[in-house]
Amino acid sequence: MNYNVSKLKYADAILPALTVQEAQQLQFKLVEKISEHFSGAQFLTMGDLGVASEFKKPEYTEKAERVLAAFFDTEKAALVRGAGTGAIRIILSELMTAGETMIIHEAPVYTTTKDTIRMLGINTKAVDYNDRKAVEELVVDDKESKVFYIQHARQQISDTYELQKIIELVKHRRPDLPIVVDDNYCVMKTNGIGVEYGADFSTFSGFKLLGPEGIGVIVGKDQTIQQLKEKNYSGGGQVQGYEALELLRMMTFSPVLLATQNEQVEELCRLLNEGEVDGIEHAYIANAQSKNVIVELQEPIAEQVLKRSNELGAAPHPVGAESKYEILPLIYRVSGSFIEAEPRLKKYGLRINPMKAGANMILSILDRAINS
Repeated sequence: MNYNVSKLKYADAILPALTVQEAQQLQFKLVEKISEHFSGAQFLTMGDLGVASEFKKPEYTEKAERVLAAFFDTEKAALVRGAGTGAIRIILSELMTAGETMIIHEAPVYTTTKDTIRMLGINTKAVDYNDRKAVEELVVDDKESKVFYIQHARQQISDTYELQKIIELVKHRRPDLPIVVDDNYCVMKTNGIGVEYGADFSTFSGFKLLGPEGIGVIVGKDQTIQQLKEKNYSGGGQVQGYEALELLRMMTFSPVLLATQNEQVEELCRLLNEGEVDGIEHAYIANAQSKNVIVELQEPIAEQVLKRSNELGAAPHPVGAESKYEILPLIYRVSGSFIEAEPRLKKYGLRINPMKAGANMILSILDRAINS
């Protein structure tokens, strides 16, 4: 594929990222919200355990949820088990029953979301979110769908829809239709998430923001979130106070770290397209889940390059896609939904996330892996 054509094709698909200075302001905002809901002494503890009688959960978990609701300028928040996938399943199960219909994007569906749809017995109605006219016509004519579901990060390389504009369009035409946004991979990276643009609910994984394993976050409308909280009455189903505090502590580090990572994504892509490494056809940036550099090789040797990169010190697979464990750069296969959309990438494509590494380190690994 000619690079100039590819560059034009994918340039509009990239989600705008925060600068380091903007990320600093997000960090400061979160710290301010923490101080509004915790005393200094409270935040210097490890939190509480169990089902406090007043809240039916740990008190510090309740406080952390109030911090997150205030931070995202929405009515309520819930910390749940099951990470981002669990958050999506819980909110959809609250809004829908088996056999009901949900509007989705006409594109490969993320693997765990596809399984959620199957598990809940949900029917789907697909429309191309890149075609605003088609979206408008569907939501006006549709009388059966119970939810409009949209993924913030890209489901395929060619996606160009703007989350805020799609939300505004749907709310203008169908204010009664709940909008649920999967904001995984975009929280603390972009200028806003779904609920900040007018969606009813946003869901994401705290693990992707350096937090504890398995913690999911739902933010949005008060009544529905309160209902799902009341149904989670089991002590074993609660996010404990120490986990909630750990999530808040680590989230404060996320914006600036992710903005620095974004700078290295852009630098790496530039250097690869300037010919710093032989054997690469071209590189482009895509929100393939996380914001990554997608590399297309001149030869169908992606599997061999992945194996060699691991031997040279690159991570061979993700842990939580930007979790606290991911320090080494990730050189990995292209995501399943992207391969489904463009099968050629299975043999020719690489997905690279610098994580905490610099672009020059990755160039060195790639050069040795491809040309060894």
